Amino acid sequence: MRKELLLSREMIGARVRELAGEISEDYRGKEPLLVSVLKGSVFFFADLVREITLPSKIDFVRAASYGKEMNSCGSVRLTKDLELPVEGKSILLVEDIVDTGLTLSYITGLLADRGAESIKICALVDKLERRERHVPIDYCGFKVEEGFLVGYGLDFDEKYRSLPEIFILKE
Repeated sequence: MRKELLLSREMIGARVRELAGEISEDYRGKEPLLVSVLKGSVFFFADLVREITLPSKIDFVRAASYGKEMNSCGSVRLTKDLELPVEGKSILLVEDIVDTGLTLSYITGLLADRGAESIKICALVDKLERRERHVPIDYCGFKVEEGFLVGYGLDFDEKYRSLPEIFILKE
């Protein structure tokens, strides 16, 4: 496997600051619950939360759909649930990448069933090539047509997560 640089550390940092500014403005006067979709979004989530300029609460959810393959297995399972109640709350789901849309479709349905007041999605990367379910991305860092991405939280079989840039992984 070889890596080809797609997004530099500087590009990512600048875009995270822009997204945080938009979110801070849109949620002015509210206290949103920011939910990180683990594990991939952890670096993006930490950087984003530190840049948001309003009071908020944070929580984490973990769903699995990949495993050791470069393709989604097509089903989603929750492996870590939220700890805070969501009923009546403004939820901002923070995801590293929207690929098939299955994970976010599953999680947004779950939060809606639990009575969330509103659910918005912030994704660092919107990857368009394999979308199976439409999910509205309210805050999008970067749109990418295709490629298997690693770095800045994105992994392949738990490798490459800690890279500070995002790369396309090629066989």
